[in-house]
Amino acid sequence: MSDLHIWTGLLLGWILYAMFLTGTVAYFRDEMSQWMRPELAAQAQVPDAAEVVQRLADTMSVLAPDSPQWSFTPPGARNNVASASWANPRIPGRRGFASAVFDPATGQKVEARDTAGGDFFYRFHFQFHYMPVPWGRWLAGLCAMFMLVAIVSGVITHKKIFVDFFTFRWGKGQRSWLDAHNALSVFGLPFHLMITYSGLVTLMLLYMPWGSDAAFRTPAERQTLTAQMNANVPAGKSSGEKAALAPIADMMRQAQARWGRDNIGRVTVTHPGDAAARVVVVRGDFERVSTSPQYLLFDGVKGSLLQARDRVGAAAETRGVVYALHLGRFADPWVRWLYFLVSLAGTAMVGTGLVLWTVKRRARLPDPERPHFGFRLVERLNIAGIAGLSIAMVVFLWGNRLLPAGLPQRGEWEIHLFFAAWAVALAHALLRPAKQAWLEQLWLAAALLVLLPVLNALSTERGLFASLAAGDWVFAGFDLTLLALGGLHAALAVRAARHRPRGRAARRGAEPDATPARPRSTRA
Repeated sequence: MSDLHIWTGLLLGWILYAMFLTGTVAYFRDEMSQWMRPELAAQAQVPDAAEVVQRLADTMSVLAPDSPQWSFTPPGARNNVASASWANPRIPGRRGFASAVFDPATGQKVEARDTAGGDFFYRFHFQFHYMPVPWGRWLAGLCAMFMLVAIVSGVITHKKIFVDFFTFRWGKGQRSWLDAHNALSVFGLPFHLMITYSGLVTLMLLYMPWGSDAAFRTPAERQTLTAQMNANVPAGKSSGEKAALAPIADMMRQAQARWGRDNIGRVTVTHPGDAAARVVVVRGDFERVSTSPQYLLFDGVKGSLLQARDRVGAAAETRGVVYALHLGRFADPWVRWLYFLVSLAGTAMVGTGLVLWTVKRRARLPDPERPHFGFRLVERLNIAGIAGLSIAMVVFLWGNRLLPAGLPQRGEWEIHLFFAAWAVALAHALLRPAKQAWLEQLWLAAALLVLLPVLNALSTERGLFASLAAGDWVFAGFDLTLLALGGLHAALAVRAARHRPRGRAARRGAEPDATPARPRSTRA
């Protein structure tokens, strides 16, 4: 169990660390997306979704009148823009869909910088980038399975794990790293198990399709399975007969009376302008710990209610609850911050485990000044995977403020900057002495984080002090969080500067450690 815990935690640990950290910040992806579009004013209150969607439908009737499908997402408490996508087979990529964000007050396209926003980190944490989506999700599933095995084997291996949670010995080298790893592991153990297992469940039909393939053989049966998990109503065929679309606002108000004014998740219109038009209004996830589909299906021409889906089967509902626990979209601000902090502790758990591997083995090296290739590889990947990832993520945010607004494919260039910075961090870690590389990258990450609010104040009218004065807590909270994370990286840099590795040669002349050695079988 000890060897299993060590190697499942190490072999894919750097990818797991990246998945954990990007998934952690994704809990505030809507707020991050707002910060990355500073041209859009903060909304004083959530606008009426029925009126917003009606404006979007009117705009789409001019923008894409021949599209066979429109899909609208109204603004919410955490999102100050409305978004729309529409089918257009002539557009390459993205499965023939185009998308844009719109001003809720006017229904017109917003004039804001092109950016992936917080959605980049959300999608990266389970499907990565620069590779086909199924490959990325398969890789994420493999990493999640390694993580699940590492958690279970870690609990079995650490027989005194709950006792050790209340013990921390500062400045004891390997012992301190082990105590930190134990404390971080126990602090969020139920959350770590839940988030890892639920991550696998969300894509279970991709990883293990054979059960559903055997149970649902015909297209109609598989359509029934899909309907239990998603609010995807078959569009049917167009009639070819022109007909005006009924007012969508009236249909929306029926849904609002059922679920609440601000709890509309998505509206889909199929075959708009045709006599066979259908409108699907989907319930949102607000204050509902389940993602199981609940929707109303309307006749798009007559405006009459055709079907109401209020519940699904027990298995589908269980899956919906597990999925909702993973996403955390139901959470109010306090619960969302709790998600963030415990997930950040999980990120630190993975990071301390990676560092512990090198700290523990350095003491056993015959010559710590000339370690073998495997040790040097792990050590340098730790630097780039931990400190380098922080640099890459904050460079992504710097790019949002510094790239020219009219740059073609500007959102993609923000992502290119992220990976370019990460690659430079890896090259730096390979070329510099290990301790110097740690210090330089941690200090650089701290400086970039602390100076980013300054750049925001210089490049926009929504700096920290202006946001505090206006009560704009999205921008103010984001800047304050950046300053706190910058302070954390600075503290880690100071701690790394004071660290003195204890190799075998150094220990011969040193006084023996009073702490009794523990059997290897009780430690990872």
